Amino acid sequence: MKKNVWRLCILAVLVSVAFITVYPLIYIFLASFKSNIEILTNSSSIFPQELTFENYISVCRSNDFNIFRMLWNSIYYTLISVAIAITISSMAGYAFARGEFPFKKTIFAMFTALMFITTGGLDIYPKFKILTALHLNRSLGALLFLKLFGVPIVNIYLVRGFVQSLPIELDEAAQIDGCSFIGAFFKIIMPLLAPILATIGILSFQASWNDYIMPTIFTATQPKQYTLIVGLMSLKNSGSAAANWNLILAGTVITLLPVLVAYGFGNRYFVSGLAAGAIKG
Repeated sequence: MKKNVWRLCILAVLVSVAFITVYPLIYIFLASFKSNIEILTNSSSIFPQELTFENYISVCRSNDFNIFRMLWNSIYYTLISVAIAITISSMAGYAFARGEFPFKKTIFAMFTALMFITTGGLDIYPKFKILTALHLNRSLGALLFLKLFGVPIVNIYLVRGFVQSLPIELDEAAQIDGCSFIGAFFKIIMPLLAPILATIGILSFQASWNDYIMPTIFTATQPKQYTLIVGLMSLKNSGSAAANWNLILAGTVITLLPVLVAYGFGNRYFVSGLAAGAIKG
């Protein structure tokens, strides 16, 4: 009896947490079908009094929010960011798990320390100076160039832990067959990293797709390179109203869909990849 009561209590807590988490998404989705007047005057009601698709039509026709160009910019920026994150994380994680080189532990400790240091916006000006010295314009391409020199330490930790959970005999067998250290990684280990790389891919996709501050700063003088998230704020004052929350919410739903689709495709690997990457550390 006590066991059943305890299970019901846990279930009630989990349902409550799930509702609190999902409620904002449900509200945004339903409110995107409301008129702006209804949102401002009856914001407490979750269901629209009069369902309208005019918000989505206005978003797609907006001159300030070129949805197709911004969608392409978001896809281009996000996919390259994901590719960079996966490449750096997988190779660095394997090197720290299986490699032997001078100051290995010291370098890894220095990288680990980066998790506890936040610079906020203090590093923006130095980045601009670096790009200026390299004669690179402030654009999405320049921002992606900077990502090549980033250290995704959390992702490296996940890959390192995953590789350490694999039998080292795999590497030894590859070396006996004539594979080099790099060859063993690409031919043997890389295919086995699919679950953890899918997890990293989803996390990187979500972070890059929703990145706002850096793309805003780097594309401030080039509206044609706005991503969906950056261009979303242009909908706020794109009409006659002081603040078009109906258009913003409709645009928000549009920008959320790719992330939900990506998670839907990668969900089978997401949890298992996180758990496997945390086995050893």
